[in-house]
Amino acid sequence: MKLKVLGSSSKGNSYLLESSSGQILVLEAGIRLAEIKKQIEFKIMDIIGCLITHEHGDHAAYANQFTEAAIDVYCSKGTATKFKPHHRINTITALDSVRIGEFKVVPFNVIHDAAEPFGYLINHPECGTTLFLTDTFYSEFTFKGLNNIILEVNYDVDILDANIESGRLAPSIKSRIITSHMSIQTALELLEANDLSKVNNIVLIHLSDGNSHEINFKKEIEVATAKTVTVADTGTEVLLNKTPF
Repeated sequence: MKLKVLGSSSKGNSYLLESSSGQILVLEAGIRLAEIKKQIEFKIMDIIGCLITHEHGDHAAYANQFTEAAIDVYCSKGTATKFKPHHRINTITALDSVRIGEFKVVPFNVIHDAAEPFGYLINHPECGTTLFLTDTFYSEFTFKGLNNIILEVNYDVDILDANIESGRLAPSIKSRIITSHMSIQTALELLEANDLSKVNNIVLIHLSDGNSHEINFKKEIEVATAKTVTVADTGTEVLLNKTPF
């Protein structure tokens, strides 16, 4: 299973999961469909669906481009209320699994300033179970049998405080950040709370431009988990295997 990163920031988020059979599951609609088409050599019929975590523009601005192209979009009922109605929008329910082509997806609730945000457990014979968790400051769940993790690590509390103290950021912004995004400190706690024995890859996504430190984040999580850690950037590709081989 190949993970392709097309965008992983507040400017726009979108990721592709592409199986060896050619089926493509899109995660997030935060970049234009035209750009996704270019990345898949215009094989739009290979896209079997698009999962959206919540309605914010950097994750869902182009959802209507998918539905207008006859591509099914999957999201919570709360998220769907923020989109233009369309028969290609499929509302799904937390903890109820849904089959999308070769993929089995289980949505779960997360904590973010959005209508009804979801994280996703995505299962496929090639990659096993992959956790996709972004735009939440905490997870009330732990997860069994993970093989790969795609995880938001947005900011470092110390960097955020330093930016506020220096005047680079307004103090009022801190409350929004710490109640809607995941810090490196919380990410480390989350990883420690889960069984990582079968995990092959940890991919760090949605790093803040000004409140994170890519090299340090990667190093800290490598030391804590002894896993292969990749920081997502536009153009990054990762093989999400079920086993290390």
